[in-house]
Amino acid sequence: MKRKILFFGDYFLDFYSKQDLKTKEKIDFVLDLIRNVERVPIKFLKYLEGTDGLYEVRVLTHKSNIRIFSFFDEGNLVILINGFIKKTNKTPKNKLELGIRLKDEYFSEKSERKRK
Repeated sequence: MKRKILFFGDYFLDFYSKQDLKTKEKIDFVLDLIRNVERVPIKFLKYLEGTDGLYEVRVLTHKSNIRIFSFFDEGNLVILINGFIKKTNKTPKNKLELGIRLKDEYFSEKSERKRK
């Protein structure tokens, strides 16, 4: 099984480009795992309760706890949206709201394209 990973907007790529080489390597490792492993361990990909389909990709580095919001589309597509460094145990409400808004925006734009 191979999942295809897509990006919505530049949110994730902007975040990724600001990371150091070691952090980028860690992120790449986790994304490869998600691409290629049938049952991704919760340590790397966790469903966020009460978000209507939002997941967080979890990347733990030597100095930070990174979260990348994502969701599935058409069974095997993982769409990466905003990434951020988590500083507390609880996911910040504004980051969660942004993730949900971007997911809704993605599906809205997708249905708009289908109508044309």
